[in-house]
Amino acid sequence: MWKLRFTSSSKSLLLILLLCSIQLSRADGLNDLDQPMSKDNAAEHSEPLTLNAALSRVQLENIGLAEIQARAEAMAAIPSQVGSLPDPMISFNALSLPTDSFNLNQEAMTQLQFSISQQLPFPGKLALKESAARRMADVADSTVEEMRLKLNQDVKTLWWQLFFLDRSLDVIEINKTLLRQFIEIAQTKYKVGQGLQQDVLLAQLELSKLIDHTIQLTSARKQSSAQLNALLNQPTNQAIRLPVLADIDIVLPQLISAESVFDLAEQHRPALSQKRLLIDAATDRQKLAERDLLPDFSVGAAYGFRDGNNANGSARADLMSFQVGINVPIFAEHKQKMAISQRHSEVKQQQFAMQDKWLSIQTDITSTIAEYEQAKEQVLLFKTGIIPQAHQTVASMLAGYQVNKVDFLNLIRSQITLYNYQTNEWKAISDAKSALAKLVATVGEENIYE
Repeated sequence: MWKLRFTSSSKSLLLILLLCSIQLSRADGLNDLDQPMSKDNAAEHSEPLTLNAALSRVQLENIGLAEIQARAEAMAAIPSQVGSLPDPMISFNALSLPTDSFNLNQEAMTQLQFSISQQLPFPGKLALKESAARRMADVADSTVEEMRLKLNQDVKTLWWQLFFLDRSLDVIEINKTLLRQFIEIAQTKYKVGQGLQQDVLLAQLELSKLIDHTIQLTSARKQSSAQLNALLNQPTNQAIRLPVLADIDIVLPQLISAESVFDLAEQHRPALSQKRLLIDAATDRQKLAERDLLPDFSVGAAYGFRDGNNANGSARADLMSFQVGINVPIFAEHKQKMAISQRHSEVKQQQFAMQDKWLSIQTDITSTIAEYEQAKEQVLLFKTGIIPQAHQTVASMLAGYQVNKVDFLNLIRSQITLYNYQTNEWKAISDAKSALAKLVATVGEENIYE
């Protein structure tokens, strides 16, 4: 075996390489990578967008939420309308007016009449109509709360996506710097006849791959920023800068038991409250259909003014009239009873919809908890096992390369493997936080931790 002799220049470059590897090892720690790399000039001068600030803004500024709230306000105005009596009818009439002269005192039957009438639904019908409308207004309120949960989930998911992209770009920048050092070393060894040209080409190829990955991640970041800006009702091209890593909570807490999560969801999820209200509203409409078999009433009174005198010379007396009417459901078999059957089926439909929604929520909770636990375990494995071992592998490869026991290809591969593991660690953290956001939205309650 022949021994490689290094010039002073190559020794200096190898020392720089070793220092860069040590620096990369330190930079990988969760609490050491304090400042994200600059993604664009505008973002450097913008205020950092914290997760809490984004959540507060979306509740105040989101257009979709404002639309749903306006609809809920409109629905809240309906119950008092349908629970009120129909407006009374006032009329003025000219009765038995002679057409030959249109003289008001020519005929005894002629009168100018003033009348008033009122429709009176059977007792209990208005209350049922108002109750059903009030429940539908409450359904609209539940829709608003459901929308709030969905917006919070979307904001959290996009915010943590930006977090992952920032961390990935930081790792790429460190690895690009390191690969440039690899290229310098390979070029120096090649010039003095102690290396191979393919080593230089290999390092340049890996550097080009990282540059291509930077382009892809930068584009993905712009797209995620645009989506988050849209949710926050601000210009979609507005730069978003996240806080430094030290100010971001990346702790992954322990969840309460799945049974406890189910209990919280049953109590707090607006979608379940919405389904219960829809069942109650359908029940009210069924009761109302049953009451439609009972008649409604109408009452009225009229006062007729007469002019002229009787045959005996006395003044003609004015006339009073009274009216009471009821509707007769003679087509009940084809109308009212069919309506009762329809409303009964609607109640069953809403009951089945409630059961289906609850099963869907339970499924979402179970799968989301599994996603979170998987991501959490991956983060722990990366942090305590895979990445430290990968660092040791790179250091060992570097030492072996210095004494010509490891070829350049294996050194490059070990460094790229370390880069992939570092990126996957940040991805696992982002996935875990996104799973927590989905779980909170599914449960409808933040307090799901031990």
